Amino acid sequence: MSERRSSSKKRIIQVVEDLLGETVRSIDTPGGSARASCRVILKDRTIIATKRPNFRRTHLEAAVLKALSARTRHVPTFLGLQDDVLLQSDVGGRRLSQLAWTADKEGQRVLARDALASILEIQSAARIALADVPVPPLGQSRDWVAAMVGATRNLEEHDRERVPMLNHDAAIDALRAAPVQFLKWDCRSGNAARDMRGRLCWFDFEYCGMRHGAEDIAWLIGDESWPVPATEMFTLLESMLPDHDVGDVDDYLSYLGLYTTFHILQRLDLIQRETEKRGYRSRAKIIERDDVGRHPDFAAALCRNGMACAELHPLTAPLRRGFKRAAARYAAEAEKLARAGRRRSA
Repeated sequence: MSERRSSSKKRIIQVVEDLLGETVRSIDTPGGSARASCRVILKDRTIIATKRPNFRRTHLEAAVLKALSARTRHVPTFLGLQDDVLLQSDVGGRRLSQLAWTADKEGQRVLARDALASILEIQSAARIALADVPVPPLGQSRDWVAAMVGATRNLEEHDRERVPMLNHDAAIDALRAAPVQFLKWDCRSGNAARDMRGRLCWFDFEYCGMRHGAEDIAWLIGDESWPVPATEMFTLLESMLPDHDVGDVDDYLSYLGLYTTFHILQRLDLIQRETEKRGYRSRAKIIERDDVGRHPDFAAALCRNGMACAELHPLTAPLRRGFKRAAARYAAEAEKLARAGRRRSA
């Protein structure tokens, strides 16, 4: 163990014993030693201790969890904060991504409904719980939005012709959104788990902020390892939105389609960069380690979701062709990878 990690471990033990008055038996790092959070084993329970390098984000996460956990069961319970160490309840090791990976189609649909419902409930709770918590706005600059739209270059690489007729300026204007709704941010399926009581809880709130509100749903639909197709996700969501304060449902779904299209392009860019750096990895290992989906099957599925989302808004409809060709190329690469695996095992 490096001197830095040893020092961090000692610091966490000190904080836990100071704040909770319980003796630490051991510390486990299920997400890997490089992750900011670890599982602390006490006599009769386990908790999660988080020591992030960013002091401000740690305190933001603490304030948000303290307020939200009093109003919704879908977040960890705030247990304490001392300087740079946050303590919260352990929601369990059964990540949503792992549950979905092993479930049948009907089980995946149930998990999808639970995931959407829990995100919407957290946002509803936040309208009251976070009224006095200074949560920062997200994605308000034109440059931030322009970077999303600029990700269309990923489709151009799969198409001999440039992506046709995309109005970049109009797309940027349409993507801009006022900070009116709380967002957890990074609602990938690896950032939720089902606890021992069967409740689905979301964790890692350090990047939370305020924006349109649909972005959290976009993170889930645009998660390359999430197995439920975008078309099914939109159908489920449409039936749920009338029970939540999201404004006009058609406008909400239109913005969600627009935003998710460009979010998917950013995920494809990340997958490509990570694959170039580290190579492909098996789908099972990606799910197990909550890694970037650097497998061509995941990229192909993401492109198919991109096709579905692009059709939902007139500005992004021209991107459908690029997504279709990219999906075909990733599918061909996946088959090539599978054949190589079969030859090695023969």
